[in-house]
Amino acid sequence: MRIFGIDPGMTRCGIGVIDAKDSASGTFRSADSLRLYKAGVIRTDTSLAQDERLRKIYDGIDSWLNACKPDVMAVERVFSQENRHSVLGTAQVAGLALLLANQHTIPVSLHTPTEVKATITGFGQANKQQIATMVAKFLKLEVQIKPADASDALAIAITNALKPPINAYKM
Repeated sequence: MRIFGIDPGMTRCGIGVIDAKDSASGTFRSADSLRLYKAGVIRTDTSLAQDERLRKIYDGIDSWLNACKPDVMAVERVFSQENRHSVLGTAQVAGLALLLANQHTIPVSLHTPTEVKATITGFGQANKQQIATMVAKFLKLEVQIKPADASDALAIAITNALKPPINAYKM
């Protein structure tokens, strides 16, 4: 199963794609079954108008989906941030991801940051460095994925692989 993870953001939208094999019984996936497929970031220039930035992100995610052909999508669930301006842009990008999942008929799941941190590190308040370290361990990488947005997107995909989503939406 190919899982497409998205860490939504207006300036840097993290993309992480993993392959996860089901167990022989088909009932679960283990950390040993996870492999990195591809990771990166879609960047937008803050000097662009917001609609132009959203279009660039839309086109970027669409291009990634066409190239990677994922079976499912996992998106970080936006629920609150102290910076209201930041949360609005993040929510808009998450909405683009949901729209694209629908257009590509890909089932999508949402995962909160706390859920991702707890699944990846065992601690719901883990920092970005701890997450990056564990993502590299899960995927058996010798170096950490950079930038952090790409690593965070992989963490979201890994969470989706290891934890059955309770809020999955069939698109």
